[in-house]
Amino acid sequence: MSSAAPAETPSGRARLVFPLDYASLSEARAGAERVCAGVGVLKVGLELFVREGPPAAKFAAELGCRVFLDLKLHDIPETVSRAVASACQLGVDYLTVHASGGPGMLEAAVRSAARENTGLKLLAVTVLTSSDQGDLLATGVADAPAAQVLRLAHLAHRAGVPGLVCSALELSVLRAQFGRDLVLVTPGIRPAGADAGDQKRVATPADAVRAGADLLVIGRPIRDSPDPLAAALAIVRAIESVP
Repeated sequence: MSSAAPAETPSGRARLVFPLDYASLSEARAGAERVCAGVGVLKVGLELFVREGPPAAKFAAELGCRVFLDLKLHDIPETVSRAVASACQLGVDYLTVHASGGPGMLEAAVRSAARENTGLKLLAVTVLTSSDQGDLLATGVADAPAAQVLRLAHLAHRAGVPGLVCSALELSVLRAQFGRDLVLVTPGIRPAGADAGDQKRVATPADAVRAGADLLVIGRPIRDSPDPLAAALAIVRAIESVP
C-alpha cells in the first residue's frame, strides 16, 4: 500500500499577503495591480471596506489573488454569524474575527461559515501586533502578550476556528501546541533594516517562516518602495530561501 504524498509547500508568492491600505478603490486597484504578480493574497481592511464596501473585496479576486477580508469582527453572536454569511457571499477566502469575542461568538461564526460552505477560512485575532504588555494591562489583562495569545488561541481552537492571527514572537509556541492544525497568519513582518512603524512585535520574513508562519502580512515595506513589485519579489525570495 502506498502512503499519501506529502503536502506540497506553498510558493513564496502564495504565502505573501499585501494589505490594500488605501483611502479609495481607485488607489487600491492601482496599488494591487502594481504588485499582484508578486503576491498571492490581497487584504482588504477596515479603511477601504468602510469607504468602498463589497467592490473592494470583489476586484481583488479579479486580479487572480485570494482575498483576505480583515474586519476583525467582535459583536454579539447573531450579528457576527450574519456578517460571516455576508462575507461568504462576497467569495472571500479569509475573514478575521476577534478571539476575545468569546466562545459563543466564535462558535456562531464557525457554524455560519460551515452552512455557507464557500471555503472561507476564519482567522481569530489574538493580540494585535501593535500591542505590548502595557496596552494589555490598561485593558485589565495582567499577563504578558505571549500568555494572552496562547489563552485566546486555545479558546479559538476549541470553537473550531481554523486559523489564528498572531505576532512572529508567538509562532513557535503556537506551532508546537497545535502542530499543523491551525493556519498561522503573521502581521508585523519587516524585511531586515526596515522601519517597524507602529508595530511593536516584529520579525523578518525568513524568521517568521522558520518559526512556523503560513501567511505573512507585509504592507509598508512593499507599498512605500520605489519599486513595489521588486520589493514584493525580494520578499518572496526570502520566504523561499527557508528550507
